[in-house]
Formats: sequence, structure tokens, C-alpha cells
Amino acid sequence: MAKITDQERNNYKDRVKHYELMAASLLKTEKALLAETMKETPEAVMHKLALVDEMLNLSSSYIAISGVSQAVFKIKNEEALNEARKSIYRAVIYLEEIVSNYIDAPFSEYEERLSAIASFDPNQRYGLIRKMGLAIDLLENAYGDNSKWKWTFVEIEGRYATTAKNIIDLRNIYTNMNFESPYYESTVYHLRLIKKLLAQSADRYREKYELSTGQTLDFKIGINFLIALRRLHIILSESEDAESVKKKMSIWTQKLDADVKKQEEAKKKAMAL
Repeated sequence: MAKITDQERNNYKDRVKHYELMAASLLKTEKALLAETMKETPEAVMHKLALVDEMLNLSSSYIAISGVSQAVFKIKNEEALNEARKSIYRAVIYLEEIVSNYIDAPFSEYEERLSAIASFDPNQRYGLIRKMGLAIDLLENAYGDNSKWKWTFVEIEGRYATTAKNIIDLRNIYTNMNFESPYYESTVYHLRLIKKLLAQSADRYREKYELSTGQTLDFKIGINFLIALRRLHIILSESEDAESVKKKMSIWTQKLDADVKKQEEAKKKAMAL
């Protein structure tokens, strides 16, 4: 690795100063907003929504710092990237606390949560979800291929997919999908994104199971994402798509059952030795 010159070091400091100041300011904002969320007021949940947005802004600042390091020194700033990852996690957690983290559940089980953010319209919800997705993509790209955090992103993306689904108002979905609705476009795109994310998360969890952990829990989570996707197709009266996902669920379940049986037989043989 080439020695870093004073000029490069000073160039780096000058270029990251803005992002460091922004990060410091956002951390103060987070602290202030957290204090507001602790108050039993109608506005508390909206302050938590603001927290989600600010944490995504914070992650962008840290990713930018690493980008400057890459440009000046030709190396990533791992510390900044780790802080960006933690910021995105906090954004996801804050959103889960608002809309729930249920991968597959009837809308009635979390509908009441959404009533607290009724003033946050479908356009704003879709905008926030897109922003979160962009932040995750930017971070994953910043880490690069073969990162030690590769499989961690399976969880992050899965939780993102879940919140993207749970924040949409399914009770008014057909009204918002009406051509004359001001929310038509965002609702259609939001639903399209949810379907993509649920299918992607299912595939990624199966990939994690087969290529990394070998833990049946990962495979089961993948199947849960398929169940959630099928439920959504049924709600939207997309019978062909629902049937297609059902077939995939059946194949995956058979595969899981066979794998579990093999593991149990292997344990019995090992114990007999």
C-alpha cells in the first residue's frame, strides 16, 4: 500500500468535513426526536417516522465519507461504512416499531398501528420506502463484492421488505388504485416493489441456507416470505400469481422436509457410533 501524503490527508479532511458536520448534527437530531417519541402525545409516532428519515440521511453521510476515502486513498473507510450500516439498522427498527415486523400476518393484526400515521399519505410512504431501499443498495455497493457482511444484508433486505409491505394501507388499497386517485401511481409502484422485495427475500434466505448457514430457520423464513407474497396476491385477486407462488411454496416445503429428515438420520448415525 502506497504511503499517504500530507497533501492527500489534507485533501481528505477538507472533503469530508461537510459530511462529518452533517453526521454530528443528525446524531443530535436523533437524540432530540427520541425524546419526543417518549412523550405520550399524538405526534410521538410522527416523530418516530422523522427518525427513520433522518437515520437514512445519516447513513448517506457515512457512505459519502467512505466514498471520499475511496477517491483519495483508494481504500474504503470501514469505520464509516459500519456506522452507515448501524444507521440503516436503526432506521429499519424505528419503522418496525411503527408498522410491525410481521412477515406474514392478516392486515387486521397491524391495521391499528397504521391509523396512527394516517396523515402520512401513500405518496409519502412510498417515497420513504424508496429512500430506504436506495440507502441499502448504496451501502451494499460501497462494501463491494465478497464483503464479510454479505449475508447480513439478507436480514436487512428481508426486514426492509417486511416494513415496505406493512406500511401500505391495504384497507384502502382499491380506492388508492383508482385511476382518479392522487395516490394511484405511488400505490401501483409501491405494490410492484413489495412483490419484488418479498420474492427476492425468499430467494435470498434460501440462498443463505444453502450456501452459508445450513440452518433450517433461514429456509423457513424464506418460505414465510413466499406465504406473505401469496397472501398479497390473494388480496389483490391475482389468482394465477397466487397459484404460482403456492406451487413454489410446496416445492420448497418438500425440500425442507427432506433436508430435515436427512439431518435427523445423520444425527442418529453419529450417536450410534
